[in-house]
Amino acid sequence: MADELSRRAKIVKYLVAEFNSNRAFADKFAPGPNLKSEMDVDYNYPDHLVAERIHMDNFEMEYLRCKDSNSPWVILQLHGGGYVGAMRRHYKVMAGLYSEVGKGASVLTVDYRVAPEYPFPAALEDAMAAYEWLLDREISENDIVLAGDSAGGGLAMALCHTLKSRWRKLPAGIVAMSPWTDLTASGPSYKDNYDVDPVFGNDRAELIFNNPYIGDANPRDPRISPAFGDFTGFPPMLIQVGTDEMLLSDSELVAAKARSQGVKVRFTKYQGMFHVFQMAGKIMEESGHAWAEVKRFLEEI
Repeated sequence: MADELSRRAKIVKYLVAEFNSNRAFADKFAPGPNLKSEMDVDYNYPDHLVAERIHMDNFEMEYLRCKDSNSPWVILQLHGGGYVGAMRRHYKVMAGLYSEVGKGASVLTVDYRVAPEYPFPAALEDAMAAYEWLLDREISENDIVLAGDSAGGGLAMALCHTLKSRWRKLPAGIVAMSPWTDLTASGPSYKDNYDVDPVFGNDRAELIFNNPYIGDANPRDPRISPAFGDFTGFPPMLIQVGTDEMLLSDSELVAAKARSQGVKVRFTKYQGMFHVFQMAGKIMEESGHAWAEVKRFLEEI
């Protein structure tokens, strides 16, 4: 992508850095057990979209559908938050964007259980239950795309590793925005971008370096850190990441490994961008380009 950031991107990046450097704000809004789910928060979708609340045994979901669409596609959205942050309001915004770039695709957003109260494999079990829920409604695996950002991007890959290990049919594709794929934090970018990353930089936060989701499990288990798994047989993947992220190497490792194992991977590094910059939607030129790339990827598969 272009080396020079747009004016709006520079402003947004500055604000993100200022927010995360202010401990009073960062601590108040940090993902954790005190930051409750915003699944119940009202959101005014455009008139052509209808949202339905789905109550599961252990968690909640929102099923967003387009009134005038005959599209068979469903995007299963797995939110980020480091496995300790519940679903936030902006994932409703992203659900609307996924439906738009998916040309009327339905979007199922999963408010899965999070640590420390619910460590591994709770999030994975809930993601699997959501996938099964779609299949029970006679939606074909060929019409399902997994989409997630940060921990949600890693969870999408972990779900595929799990399906594969059970000899189950995999979905049609994966969209991973700044995916967290290595919970051992062993990649070079955790050091190289430590002073650069405006979201996680200059902080040895427990969220990254000692995450409670792991519990007593092995952090190298591909169902926790999918980067350590075998990607042979995986569906096409779109991986997007910013060059200023501490998690940059998570994406680089998976993209290279999956390609070497025969997987079709579209991997784009966005120059100067920060963790999950796509949340800016169409506000920034760079995030607009990222969503246009998601649209092209969905058209291709």
